[in-house]
Amino acid sequence: MTETPTVRELPEVLRRPHLIGIGGAGMSGIARILLARGARVSGSDAKDSRAFLTLRAQGARIEVGQRAENLDVFDDAPSAIVVSTAIKESNPELAAARERDIPVLHRAEALAALMEGHRVACIAGTHGKTSTTSMLTVALQHCRLDPSFAIGGDLNESGANAHHGEGGIFVAEADESDGSFLSYTPSVAVVTNVEPDHLDHHGTAEAYHQVFTEFVRRIDPDGVLVVCVDDPAAADLATFADGIGLRVRRYGRAATGDGDAHVVDYRPSEDGGVVRVVLGGEELEVRVAVPGEHMAFNAVGALLAGLELGADPTALAEGLAAFGGVRRRFEYKGRSADVRVYDDYAHHPTEVEAQLRAVRQAAGSGRVVVVFQPHLYSRTKAFASEFGEALGLADEVVVLDVYGAREDPEPGVTGELVASRVRGANVHYEPAFDRVVPLVADLVKPGDLVVTMGAGDVTQLGPEVLAELDRRDH
Repeated sequence: MTETPTVRELPEVLRRPHLIGIGGAGMSGIARILLARGARVSGSDAKDSRAFLTLRAQGARIEVGQRAENLDVFDDAPSAIVVSTAIKESNPELAAARERDIPVLHRAEALAALMEGHRVACIAGTHGKTSTTSMLTVALQHCRLDPSFAIGGDLNESGANAHHGEGGIFVAEADESDGSFLSYTPSVAVVTNVEPDHLDHHGTAEAYHQVFTEFVRRIDPDGVLVVCVDDPAAADLATFADGIGLRVRRYGRAATGDGDAHVVDYRPSEDGGVVRVVLGGEELEVRVAVPGEHMAFNAVGALLAGLELGADPTALAEGLAAFGGVRRRFEYKGRSADVRVYDDYAHHPTEVEAQLRAVRQAAGSGRVVVVFQPHLYSRTKAFASEFGEALGLADEVVVLDVYGAREDPEPGVTGELVASRVRGANVHYEPAFDRVVPLVADLVKPGDLVVTMGAGDVTQLGPEVLAELDRRDH
């Protein structure tokens, strides 16, 4: 097994950090690791969060509402302010930090500092990075390697999105949305796929692809790129990596070289699926307890990354079989009136299509009812037709209005752009959020499978649908 380096002490700049937006998925994970490593952490957010309870129990000082005086909840000034791209310069805490010459770090820079002294594995890609990062983490834990990790979602096994481990390995989801993953220097990097997205930041598809090229350049020269070559743009990255002398391990049906993981078969099952892989001249079966061929391919990417980190292949496969999923990735919410309800984070057309194909398998003879909330005006405008085509895989489609998140509304860009392009399914455009639950309850029949889908507050609706079905059933 590969020896792991000794973990260095907490960097000076992060010994008394203040995190603006501490309740977010990425920031709360960084806070968890900082607290576990002895930092005195303060932070704030615009509204309360379920993450606060755990962070406060670990010693964090957290304020709801953002004010300049929040920087001084301890006796001394912060050693640094940690922000995400979403934090604007007009934020009162950030403005106060600038006036006081307190160092300001992007969250990716803070995470990169916490990675120092570890062997780092970063998982990138337009789709699948959260699931692949989670699979790798759970598999390494099964191998008793105790990795540190930072993930954009909560593991079902532990309920946590981050952890400070003692194994000298750091596994992180690498976010390309704002290019901040260029802060990392991984020794093992996985790229699941590359499809244009986040064009509100990158501007063009070419610029989006280029940032992945730059990410490959960031890999340690003695490291390795693990890449799914069934995706054309990801395959191009593998060719580029070959050209600069970087070691590459490919996976997928098109991966047939030495050291590659050649996928020869995938079989869905009631509790997930089984993927057969030829690796090093030997055939290996990997069981995955979450549905969908795309999830099985993610597991193969995680398998190769785990091997590069020195884990035993048999133990890795057992760990992958034990993986129970990630919150908001086809997460089971409950059952009522013989209707099953799930929730999923899919918010890009390719993700929606892949997940609905998996949902169709899970539904069996029942109908698929999807409640879809478009995320971002820019993404809705750019991909309305592709969303419509993907949603046509369902039987009944309820489209909500756009969840704008960080963007201002754009005239003419509404959920109706998507709804009007759905073909092959019954479609209902319902812009009034409070009317969605009774509409869905009217639509469903016994045996149906309902999935709420999107990156916004659509996630709230699953439990409400179940409660309404319970009420009508009694």
